[in-house]
Amino acid sequence: MAREVTHEERGPAVLDESDTGDDDLIYVCQCGLSDSKPLCDGSHNATADEEDGVVYKYANDDADGERREIDEIAYEDR
Repeated sequence: MAREVTHEERGPAVLDESDTGDDDLIYVCQCGLSDSKPLCDGSHNATADEEDGVVYKYANDDADGERREIDEIAYEDR
């Protein structure tokens, strides 16, 4: 399973002690669906039933958005 996600940021996110959770750990989003990027907000729960070997696109990169299987990612020639 994989996801196509659009990122618009152009630089790094700086994390510090204020980003730690109750367990003093920092949880970084790896699914690409968090509304709190770069921090995890639990949106990955929407991916629990994704199938291995399939690429998905969530509408508006939102865990609550419509999930579609995509065959390929096509790039525009420039």
